[in-house]
Amino acid sequence: MEWIQRMDFMVLDWIQQHLKSGTLDFWMPLLTKLGDKGIFFAALALILFCTKKYRRQGMVLFTAFFFCVLGGNLLLKPLVGRTRPYDLVEGFQLLVEPLRDFSFPSGHTMISFACAAVFWRYRERFQGWSAVLLLAAVLIAFSRLYLYVHFPTDVLCGALLGWLFGQLAAWTVERKRKSKQNT
Repeated sequence: MEWIQRMDFMVLDWIQQHLKSGTLDFWMPLLTKLGDKGIFFAALALILFCTKKYRRQGMVLFTAFFFCVLGGNLLLKPLVGRTRPYDLVEGFQLLVEPLRDFSFPSGHTMISFACAAVFWRYRERFQGWSAVLLLAAVLIAFSRLYLYVHFPTDVLCGALLGWLFGQLAAWTVERKRKSKQNT
């Protein structure tokens, strides 16, 4: 496990040494706010749910959100209990408020990739929005690294779990819908 953390710090330190700039110092905290408490994604799910044409996709997004909160934030974070990178580096100057929960997996990344997965699953209905949300998910994930609040493995696992939860949510809602139609 120690070698993983060494690799994680190598990536984080490379980002700090080679990509850090005043411009990104301004934009990354703003970008990462899109994932704060999942509010943006919950609002998006609500908008979809309130629109008859996209109601099913809104339900899928709500379900994905539920899976992320339950599986990632309430189960995995306390179970793994991983310390955040800035807590392990003395004197690191954060650009955002310190967080009170654990680092693994990245909740911001998880919910943004869950949303991207749902939009990707129904990409014919959403046209170019699926690509926009996938790009947003990648940028939110990167912001978590840039801001030094997550390790790369937290973000990678958050992205994979988010995608999985998005697909699982779609499967669950579609299966329930089909069973209702058959009764």
